[in-house]
Amino acid sequence: MTTVAQSYPHTRLGDELVEIPASARADMRVAARVYADQGLWEQMIRDRTLSQLINVATLPGVLDPVLAMPDAHEGYGFPVGGVAAFSAEDGIISPGGVGYDINCGVRLLASEVEAAALRDRIEPLVHELSRTVPSGAGRSGPVPLDGAGLDRVLGDGCHYLVERGLATDDDVDATEAGGRLPQADPGAVSPRAKQRGRPQLGTLGSGNHFVEVQVVDEIFDDDAATALGLWPGQCTILIHTGSRGLGHQVCTDYVRQMDRVMPRYGIRLPDRELACAPFASPEGKAYFGAMCAAANFAFANRQAVTHAVRRTFERIVAGRSELRLVYDVTHNMAKLENHGGADLVVHRKGATRAFGPSHPETPPRYRAVGQPVLIPGSMGTASYVLAGTDAALSRSYGSCCHGAGRAMSRRAAKRLRPGHEVRQELADRGIVVRCPGNQELAEEAPHAYKDVDRVVEVVHRAGLARKVARLVPLGVIKG
Repeated sequence: MTTVAQSYPHTRLGDELVEIPASARADMRVAARVYADQGLWEQMIRDRTLSQLINVATLPGVLDPVLAMPDAHEGYGFPVGGVAAFSAEDGIISPGGVGYDINCGVRLLASEVEAAALRDRIEPLVHELSRTVPSGAGRSGPVPLDGAGLDRVLGDGCHYLVERGLATDDDVDATEAGGRLPQADPGAVSPRAKQRGRPQLGTLGSGNHFVEVQVVDEIFDDDAATALGLWPGQCTILIHTGSRGLGHQVCTDYVRQMDRVMPRYGIRLPDRELACAPFASPEGKAYFGAMCAAANFAFANRQAVTHAVRRTFERIVAGRSELRLVYDVTHNMAKLENHGGADLVVHRKGATRAFGPSHPETPPRYRAVGQPVLIPGSMGTASYVLAGTDAALSRSYGSCCHGAGRAMSRRAAKRLRPGHEVRQELADRGIVVRCPGNQELAEEAPHAYKDVDRVVEVVHRAGLARKVARLVPLGVIKG
């Protein structure tokens, strides 16, 4: 059977980088580069990752090159793990280059407690967290919002939660973009999207979203770990969720709208899932405003979950119970950024920023080491804290991977091993799990994902971000 890789010429530029030239297909405007060692490359050629990346290289206004991170796999339109930059003047914006879960992201909370001192309290802690943080599709959250309150969330993100006593100024300072994108336009969000999002603030949702109680297992960079306030044996909590039904509806609405207007702008695509419009067009501006509003909802959602986690941690853990926000990073975003003096619309679909010490958007508290980058694994494996590098700006538009990346579909994962076996396997390793059902566990089992250690090693060796700390799970609440 012919694989995707055999269909396109490619050159390995190093142990961690492969290039597919712009001449590989007649409609490509720029080259495609893939950060992957040989093993990860061979995983990517089993699905449509590379063909989707090449499709991205055909879009109007795209800049050289388009990129795939080492966790990349097949997605909707763009591959998950795809990064592409477009001219803000004559390029496009694509909902498929952002994804349905707008601003799906991760935040790390650090305690002042040794995990070893909590061994007898991990199970009650995980149990109470599962009761406090609603999970599952369609679940309502603990933060009531009327119409005006929802518009405040869409416009002001975490800043509105400071007013409501659910966030602190330190939380805002430790969140990407300060927890608020000023280009947000609540008026560009449809009534249906608002209806779906209004009851969901402070919820996990479903799929690969989670709250995970962890321990700092290994430190790789002492100076950076000290700057981030991390130390061996420390208990930490990682939160992974996004914009819920609101973001999904925003994507749905604008994919349909852009599909209708593309002929007006003379845009022809190799895949309709790449539906797009010029960034400077009315449709492009409307989507960008709605996307930023959904992103603000996601920032506020993670903050509301954080508030609930803090209250639970305080109840269960006596004594030093403060949970400090280390950082909050976003995935699934299109950001207006300046690179080399040019205004670009950088799409990161299943990828995260990795800005270095010299970048003006790196928080002042982390200027000595670079922006924290949080890379979750799958339950039962490790997660990583990295630090962004200045070199990443020229190599990947300041981007790196966002997780381990799926190695198989959810359906294939369920066929391979049933959920009750996954649950028992994790229990045998001392990992406490709370999940609505065994089907969800089967879909998100560790074997369904790539080797996160290998993915992170590629990013580290490629100079996109450097390793700071490794975290391993003690307890998991799955959506």
